[in-house]
Amino acid sequence: MSARYFEDYTPGHGRAAPRAALDSDAPRIDLNGEWAFRFSPALRPEPDGFEAPDFDDSSWDALRVPSHWQLNGYGRPIYVNIAYPIPVDPPFVPDENETGDYRRTFDLPADWAGTPAVLRFEGVDSCARVWLNGRELGVTYGSRLASEFDVTELLRPGRNVLAVRVHQFSAGTYLEDQDTWRLSGIFRDVSLLARPAGGIRDVFVHADYDADTGAGRLRVEADADAPVRIDIPALGIHDQPAEGEFAFAAVRPWSAEDPQLYEAYLATGSERVRIRIGFRSVAVDEAGVLRVNGRRVVLRGVNRHEFDPDHGRTLSIEAMRRDVELMKQHNINAVRTAHYPPHPAFLDLCDELGLWVMVECDLETHGFEYPDPERWQRNPSDDPRWHDAYLDRIERIVERDKNHPSVILWSLGNEAGDGRNLRAMSEWVRRRDPSRPIHYEGDRLGEYTDVHAQMYGTPAAVARIGRGQLLPGEVNYPPRAGSGDPSDDPRNRMPFLLTEFAHAMGNGPGGLAEYVQLWDEYPRLQGGYVWEWMDQGLRTRDAQGREFFGYGGDFGEDLHDGNFICDGLVLPDRTPSPGLLEYAKVIAPVRIGPGPEADTLAVENRYEVLDLSHLRFTWSLAREGVELDHGVLPTPQLAAGEHGRLPLPRLDPPPATAGRCPQGGEDGGGELWLTVQAELAKPADWAPEGHVVAWGQLQLSATGRRQPIGLPSPARSEGEHILLGPGRFDRTTGALLSIGELPLHGPKLNLWRAPTDNDRGWPQRDAAYWNARGLDRLRYRTVSVTPDAEGMTVVVRSAPAAGSSGYLTTYRWDSDGDSLRLRVHAEPVGHWPERGDDFPDTMVDPELPPEEYQELVRRDKSRSLARIGLDWEIPAVWSQVEWFGAGPGEAYPDSRQAVRVGRFHATVDELQTPYVRPQENGNRADTRWATFTDGAGNGLRVAGEEPFHFAARRWTDQQLDAARHHSDLVPGPVIHLHTDHAVQGLGSAAVGPGVLPQYRLELASADFAFILTPLQQS
Repeated sequence: MSARYFEDYTPGHGRAAPRAALDSDAPRIDLNGEWAFRFSPALRPEPDGFEAPDFDDSSWDALRVPSHWQLNGYGRPIYVNIAYPIPVDPPFVPDENETGDYRRTFDLPADWAGTPAVLRFEGVDSCARVWLNGRELGVTYGSRLASEFDVTELLRPGRNVLAVRVHQFSAGTYLEDQDTWRLSGIFRDVSLLARPAGGIRDVFVHADYDADTGAGRLRVEADADAPVRIDIPALGIHDQPAEGEFAFAAVRPWSAEDPQLYEAYLATGSERVRIRIGFRSVAVDEAGVLRVNGRRVVLRGVNRHEFDPDHGRTLSIEAMRRDVELMKQHNINAVRTAHYPPHPAFLDLCDELGLWVMVECDLETHGFEYPDPERWQRNPSDDPRWHDAYLDRIERIVERDKNHPSVILWSLGNEAGDGRNLRAMSEWVRRRDPSRPIHYEGDRLGEYTDVHAQMYGTPAAVARIGRGQLLPGEVNYPPRAGSGDPSDDPRNRMPFLLTEFAHAMGNGPGGLAEYVQLWDEYPRLQGGYVWEWMDQGLRTRDAQGREFFGYGGDFGEDLHDGNFICDGLVLPDRTPSPGLLEYAKVIAPVRIGPGPEADTLAVENRYEVLDLSHLRFTWSLAREGVELDHGVLPTPQLAAGEHGRLPLPRLDPPPATAGRCPQGGEDGGGELWLTVQAELAKPADWAPEGHVVAWGQLQLSATGRRQPIGLPSPARSEGEHILLGPGRFDRTTGALLSIGELPLHGPKLNLWRAPTDNDRGWPQRDAAYWNARGLDRLRYRTVSVTPDAEGMTVVVRSAPAAGSSGYLTTYRWDSDGDSLRLRVHAEPVGHWPERGDDFPDTMVDPELPPEEYQELVRRDKSRSLARIGLDWEIPAVWSQVEWFGAGPGEAYPDSRQAVRVGRFHATVDELQTPYVRPQENGNRADTRWATFTDGAGNGLRVAGEEPFHFAARRWTDQQLDAARHHSDLVPGPVIHLHTDHAVQGLGSAAVGPGVLPQYRLELASADFAFILTPLQQS
């Protein structure tokens, strides 16, 4: 064998043919646990005898299998997205190639004597050479693919020694350029499986469903050396020969909403295999609509990397179950296993709990897109030397996962360009399993796949696809114009999926509702997968012992892609983010809203299979956020896809003063809101009884007119101060210094926020524009302070050093003696260039071709702001917050579906969302009033003449922006309070579309007003 066997175009050698993962009663020895381990930071190509049974490994370390060695003190994690962590020199890898040697001793039970057996690895990254009792079994590539070796002739009674050499990099590394941590080792389970003579080697279950008749057909292909018999007790099949076809007049089909499984058992005289059968059919109809069991499906999905903050891609069954439960609890119905097949137990959970799954091949060559003068110049996808490796990877996936009813699509891989090897993969899948459509986003023209797919299309572009307007030859990335008749383009007759959309990096994504509306409108638009499920932050500690979640650059890497690894809907510890809550609301399977008549509610059943009988509808009536009454409504009798209505509950007219805010400022009793929830009427396998599936709100009465402030008090001078009602102002700057006996300081106009990851994104470049305008470093010049008999006027000009882009703000204060009213007029002054004027003709960004960047710059005429509002400093003890408005969580203009109107309580610390990279967060929207008090009730009440936004934190926006991790943020001596008239949306520009026009905050004048009232307990 070549000394550099790990640099081979072929897929390794010595492995047994791939087969399904079977639940067999044949004996099994679990080889997980403590292994002897030796680490080398550089290449160890030749064994030094460590594979010999009598080798002395007593000086070696111990390492638990499964695990990654980089997470156990050896080497370091590497995060790169597109770039390879090695020189692009296929199939070769550098000598700086970490190597791990493993040894495991196990005893073979006496009753195994003479029994055929295979050694099974579920996953080894990236290349392994394997020996048993000193004899080489072979070499395997394919990090996330199962490998089996026949060890029948090598097993011994009693002591056996298994030795494995694992390399960090190999030829396989070039086919595994996925956007995730580069982590090495035996990271999935290892086991020894008995293969008894006359046993069952493999099974392929074909369980079809006829949607017209409700009938089921079953055919089982069993690879066995003896006759196979079958039992399906629930269908009346008992100990019958398994060959031939079984027909059932009526079966309950499997679906993600109703995951009906039938327990089946296949048996020979020496082995019994348990199979869970789900009857279902998957097809693309003549109109280009993807249907399962005859029904159109919409994949409300996520892309899921396998990840745990402490163990990397080594997941426990409990963690996998938690993922599926969280998805179900947040109305997600589909998963793309990005970008490789998951641990087989995850698919078992999808079968059991119900998720539509697209299993993706362990294939990505994205790093070949840019290193050469011609894009994709040396891409393995079109190189015949890699043909066998490509086919090997798709065969091992399809064979392993072919019996899962949850799997409805095969994906050839991700971002691997185009070429003959991908076409060969597609041809093989069609021959082996024609029952499932084929996906690959890189098949831009739909030539060898069944599903048209794109990433990060704007809603406008997606709508055009829905209308069937693609021209032959047209592709969006890299840009290529088309021509001819749309009817000649096969993509206009194919289902369309957003393989990735709504990049959930940091605070975001925004604009989800617009995509869901398109899925409703156009039948061929059948959903997509948010990128991605989970922030892949590794739990670690800094020099001071403070815990944080690490990302690229935190482990001393010389090449990394920063926090681009943290782009999920759940935080690394699986805490749902505001983005997940937003997604859950916009994809909810029930919609509740105002009915066509004044005394009704409209209800839409958006399930694809279920009626609403499993739900309970409850209601709550609240005035000014204080509940007045609650009850239960009759559950609408609506089948899947039907619309209906509910009568409003019978409401006794509440007293006019009920719920009235104790601080005054309202008349007419305040706003009256009815909230209706659809919740589980009984426990599900994935959530308890009472879990809220959907909700809607109806405003029954608007707020009464705000009482005008009383007779104005005159402003008067007193030394260095101006006194107006309860306020004390600085005579020179006009700043408010205290209200009543309570200290505070402000206001200052603010136009900036600590940029989100999306603000920094290339499609929009908001953060760069704000930085170029100096909005993060405004300086303030008081133009005038003018007290008068009815109040005081302060004029301030705000602009940055070295720039003229600014605002002129007029603050008009008046008071009735108890409260202060502040009316603000802010208008832009100076030179504000259009955004495109600020940026160079080229930029270094591997995600965006230069020509596309130049087109974006040319077209960009916008001039946006992050916010228009006021900043205040209030005492740190005023940390108890109550507000009436949208809540309880954060919200922004394009991400506010998940919040409802009510009265909420939180501490300032609880208002923060701990995104892995600190950034703008915690905005509360549509606020009518908010109070900030200490434990004794002393503090400040802020009310808006129109609903406003607020955020409060213990550090400045500049400090928030400067922090790399949440642990860097140290509370200061004051609370920094934002009260904003308007804020910009979030968008998805870290990769996807920027903020849609209707949610952008463009440069403009603004007028708004607040009433400030001191809260003091006598």
